[in-house]
Amino acid sequence: MAKDQSSLIFISGGVRSGKSSFAEKLAADMARQTSGNLHYIAAGQASDTEMKERIVRHQKDRLTSGLRWKTWEQPTDIMALSEAFGRQDIVLLDCLTTLLNNEFFAVDGQWKMASFQEQVMCSIMKGIEQITRCCQALIVVSNEVLYESIGENELVFTYSRMLGQLHQHAVANAKQAYLVEAGIPILMKEVDVIC
Repeated sequence: MAKDQSSLIFISGGVRSGKSSFAEKLAADMARQTSGNLHYIAAGQASDTEMKERIVRHQKDRLTSGLRWKTWEQPTDIMALSEAFGRQDIVLLDCLTTLLNNEFFAVDGQWKMASFQEQVMCSIMKGIEQITRCCQALIVVSNEVLYESIGENELVFTYSRMLGQLHQHAVANAKQAYLVEAGIPILMKEVDVIC
């Protein structure tokens, strides 16, 4: 990859598929090859015991990696961080699913309004695009929740539709896209970059 060219890498998979571990390893490997710093945008909020445990596990994984991660707790409005990163930095966003959830439910009842849905989608897409332009690589992790039946529930249908559109947008703009199944990353897309 050319030194002045940034890239978006999209990683998805089911719950507990190993996608976050793969993303962290990929970010660490990229950081070892460049002089950039490692940044971790944590969208998760400790809303229940399970989420608290997951956050602590991810924090421990980063601490024991032997690498210096700068963690940004940013449950909404990721675009606000775009100026924090340098051209050689590797940035990991974990995860898009949680970020959408936080934005989607930021204001009670607003999720039903088409204008609000559009605002949330634009905010997230623009945030990803802006951060990608500012750093060496942005790695975006997301859950594959669309395998499940969504039934007749309007809220679940709306959320799933929006997540699907975000995934399509991210993959369309990504240099690489992976699907992680049972800890095995499967390269789904790779765009050759002329150096």
